[in-house]
Amino acid sequence: MRKTYIVGTGQTPVGEHWDASLLTLAIRALNSARGAVARPVEALYVANALGGEVAGQSALGAALASAAGLEGIEALRVEAGGASGGAALRQAHLAVASGAYDIVAVVGVEKVTDLLEGPVEAALALALDADYEAAHGLTLTAGWALLQQRYMHVYGYADSAFAPFPVNAHRNAATNKGAQYRFAISPEQVLRSAKIAPPIALLDSATPGDGAAAVIVATEEVARELGGARVRIAGSSLAAGSPALGTRSDLLWLDAADRSARRAFEQARVEPKAVDVLELSDQHGIVASLSLEASGFAERGTAPRLAADGLIARDGALPLATMGGCKARGDAVGALGVYQAVELSAQLQGAAGPNQVADAQIAFAQCLGGLGATAATHVLIRED
Repeated sequence: MRKTYIVGTGQTPVGEHWDASLLTLAIRALNSARGAVARPVEALYVANALGGEVAGQSALGAALASAAGLEGIEALRVEAGGASGGAALRQAHLAVASGAYDIVAVVGVEKVTDLLEGPVEAALALALDADYEAAHGLTLTAGWALLQQRYMHVYGYADSAFAPFPVNAHRNAATNKGAQYRFAISPEQVLRSAKIAPPIALLDSATPGDGAAAVIVATEEVARELGGARVRIAGSSLAAGSPALGTRSDLLWLDAADRSARRAFEQARVEPKAVDVLELSDQHGIVASLSLEASGFAERGTAPRLAADGLIARDGALPLATMGGCKARGDAVGALGVYQAVELSAQLQGAAGPNQVADAQIAFAQCLGGLGATAATHVLIRED
């Protein structure tokens, strides 16, 4: 297997893009990522969770390839709910590592704000078990709320214990010009905000937004030609578990996240303690907590204390959501994993501006589909 590298990145801000279609957003990000890469793109993987249900566009691989002037190449949509972006990045990594292609584009795109909240929530709920959860009215947020209730009961936390996660995300987003919510919030504001699915509050809940991000994955030869610090995809793994909560033997353990993270770390030959900066699915504090624990960054039942002690801050031991994460950068749903790759590449290349983590060499990215039913994990390493 050949080494693979991220050699180009591009993104649009996450927000309400009333003036742009799904394809327009995708082309903006793709053109930005292709800027410094002179060689032609040989394959295209489009990460998208809701294109057919919300944006009214299926066959996104063909649609984007045609709109971008890439007719004739391999092009397809990759869908794995909120893990779509990571899944598409993995397909590109495998395509280049196997020798099938030398240069592959990954575009994550989502367009959700043209519809009211109800249809969007219904589309998001498609990532749940259709027969036993979604059919009875469960939503993703309500599912995570059930898990938070259980977590609080088992480990003795109050709902205030999860406030440090959105507070940290907003603090970082305030200096990210591409973030959807560029303002700070306090723990008190989180607790006073309305409960949308008790115990989850409004200010501990991410907002789905429009946006697109893109990366170009290529061989070591191409990466060396472009010069500068190189970002190698040292570990890549995807694991799946049960979509339904009722079939899980341990509600407070994200088995897919555990398996995916362990495989990615094994491939990269590093341990969690070596990671300098990380991005997770953090739509709510409970999602970040369970992900940190399953991925090996915290012991079971301790993630909220880790956040309360400031370890997830930019100057902490585990800098998390350095550009605002799902909560404040905005949740681009199926594009999340590609946004993570763009942001972490900037961190490893020392190009994250005021959000830079000092001397970042190793990065960890993980995105989840459904209630953790699918987990896509990548370990990125800087090479000079």
